[in-house]
Amino acid sequence: MTRRLSVAERLASTEKDALLDDITRHSEWDRFLVEQAVLHFGEQRAEWSCNDLREVLPELSPGFLGAAINSLRTAGVIEHTGRMVPSTQASTHGHRISVWQLTAKGRGIAAARQAARRIKARIEQRGAAA
Repeated sequence: MTRRLSVAERLASTEKDALLDDITRHSEWDRFLVEQAVLHFGEQRAEWSCNDLREVLPELSPGFLGAAINSLRTAGVIEHTGRMVPSTQASTHGHRISVWQLTAKGRGIAAARQAARRIKARIEQRGAAA
């Protein structure tokens, strides 16, 4: 037998669904920026948090960065280190946020990106020399 939701629970669920719909409507560009920042930090550092990402990303709508990070975690690109740090975002009042690292899959993606950049640079150098 299923439990009937109270009016407050139904309203909270509706608000949550509306927020999730808003997050998923964001442009591919925002998602691309977050993915590139994560891969860049993963190439440069052993671990990082959303505090680090917010320093280099443009302002994103509330909840978008967390949703994008969760998507990368679900896809197996990043994993939680088991550590937490206080958030530096004023609106969060210093609540604890996760510290992340690239997985083997994430390191492979980052390495492929780096190799592609090297190849592109060589092609451009050859074109400039010709």
